[in-house]
Amino acid sequence: MTEILPADPSGISRAATLLQQGALVALPTETVYGLGADARNGTAVAGIYEAKGRPSFNPLIIHVADVNQARRYGRWSDTAEILASAFWPGPMTLVLPLADGHGLSSLVTAGLDSVGIRVPAHPTARAILRALGGPVAAPSANPSGKISATTAQHVLSGLGGRIAAVVDDGPCTVGLESTIIGLNQPRPTLLRAGGLPSEAIEAAFGAPLDVADGAEIIAPGQLASHYAPHASVRLNAQAATDGEVYLGFGAASGSGPDDLTLSASGDLVEAAAHLFDRLHALDRLRKPIAVAPIPETGLGRAINDRLRRAAAPR
Repeated sequence: MTEILPADPSGISRAATLLQQGALVALPTETVYGLGADARNGTAVAGIYEAKGRPSFNPLIIHVADVNQARRYGRWSDTAEILASAFWPGPMTLVLPLADGHGLSSLVTAGLDSVGIRVPAHPTARAILRALGGPVAAPSANPSGKISATTAQHVLSGLGGRIAAVVDDGPCTVGLESTIIGLNQPRPTLLRAGGLPSEAIEAAFGAPLDVADGAEIIAPGQLASHYAPHASVRLNAQAATDGEVYLGFGAASGSGPDDLTLSASGDLVEAAAHLFDRLHALDRLRKPIAVAPIPETGLGRAINDRLRRAAAPR
């Protein structure tokens, strides 16, 4: 059985105890629910890969309570300081060269000499991290390649019975995984679009970001097929065809009884927060999903990134 823990002091204490014991605990963040394990415990981290069915060459992000903890695990730089000061706590992950004596399981980094680090903004996640006193490796709490979880019920639907507990603190507010910036490259590089628009990062950095070509997996979320419903996904659709359900945006809205919209007003923040929940709802119908065009600006870049991966050949 998977325990459902409340987001109160008793639930936070229980979650930290389970993590200390090497168990897997799904915890809420502002982005998506993460499947957490003590990042220093190789057996616990191996459990993440087993529970999710995740390929071992796909590295994990560690979550820490504050910047001081982040400095223990990644080699710090002036650029890291600029970006961390501007956007942490928040939905941004920095990929840094591993610090000497880091103590992380090699399974976290998938054998690479770098590590993705994030300081989440969610108060419950930060309380659990402080109670544990160490880093938590936490990919999205869903079976590998499937739709990310933004509620505790999503977690239970995909991983119930395979993990020790989930801390239920309602739906995630951002609804997209973190934006990943590689600082182990010659220049700061966008490795994955996410819940923090890249334009904001470029403004803080004072220069354009390079963009990874995706030729090698050096950060989570770079697999070509990811976030996939059971049925096929068709993008940039103005309307659904026979047998399809429609996921609308703005003025492009469906007329069928099962059709849904990301945002009737065309608000990209609202659309990001609703993306995975709407995909879960439509996926339960087991019908092909047609998706309205989404602007390729701001959070629209991250939304389109997830949709393209959901629609990719499997």
